[in-house]
Amino acid sequence: MVGDELLAVRAAEGDQVAFEVLVQRHSASMLQLAERLMGSRAEAEDAVQDAFISAWRKLPEFRGDAGFGTWLHRIVTNRCLNLLRARKPSTALDTVPEPTAPDHRSSPARAAESQAAARDLGLALGGLSVEQRVCWVRREIEGRPYESIAQEVRISPEAVRARVFRARRVLTEAMAAWR
Repeated sequence: MVGDELLAVRAAEGDQVAFEVLVQRHSASMLQLAERLMGSRAEAEDAVQDAFISAWRKLPEFRGDAGFGTWLHRIVTNRCLNLLRARKPSTALDTVPEPTAPDHRSSPARAAESQAAARDLGLALGGLSVEQRVCWVRREIEGRPYESIAQEVRISPEAVRARVFRARRVLTEAMAAWR
């Protein structure tokens, strides 16, 4: 199996097949990241498509200092940040992610409770600033190290820690009724 870095070099030289392999390898994880950040599958798909186009154009700039996946994460994160910042300040109800279907073995009361908790968490996440949401998702959902997040969003690790801390505090308060 050919490594990402070699494929990136080939793609930078114009090898479209090499780039297609990179897209196939990374599209699922990039879509998952974008969906977590955007809160909408359709917006996530658009963001990832734009990010891959941007990556294709920027491939000659890829130096290999970081892995290709890390470089691509940064492009997707930045694209999502730009889209989130361009949004209107209020979050429309149709942009809140739909809760997952309840387990068929659970009771209707438990299913309703789970849906309500997921709805409230979605609303609470929508109440975070874009910067807090990105840092919180990357840290708490994806388990990324502070230093990695800092490189991706181009701030200091201490600023990432502060944003995650503030996001945790807001989410803890918003979800207090669910404890």
